[in-house]
Amino acid sequence: MINQVTLVGRLTKDPELRYTVEGKAVLNITLALNRHYRNAQGEYDADFVLCTLWNKTAENTAKYCSKGAIIGVTGKIQTRNYEDQDGKRVYVTEVVADSVKFMGGRTKAESPAASTRSETGLREVNA
Repeated sequence: MINQVTLVGRLTKDPELRYTVEGKAVLNITLALNRHYRNAQGEYDADFVLCTLWNKTAENTAKYCSKGAIIGVTGKIQTRNYEDQDGKRVYVTEVVADSVKFMGGRTKAESPAASTRSETGLREVNA
């Protein structure tokens, strides 16, 4: 079976890096992905996809990217569920990233991205 997805979109908010109790870096981001067609009002709709990044990929994305940055994510779709505080079952579908490419847009000021980009303008971070 094949479970692979590639997305290119904009970060909807500034990344907030967290660490597990075991000390692993984890970053949950949402990518806004524009659809390729207009709705009845003549506007483009967007889909918002939850992505989870781990370890160095999470740390580098949090360090160098901010709201509005365009990034590419490759990974796999996973589903999980849990019981919330009210006892209701909550289902989550997300993309767990294998790699992330910084493609432009808003990067943080301390980013050395401008001087270290390749000729393609892409920077890749692997999990």
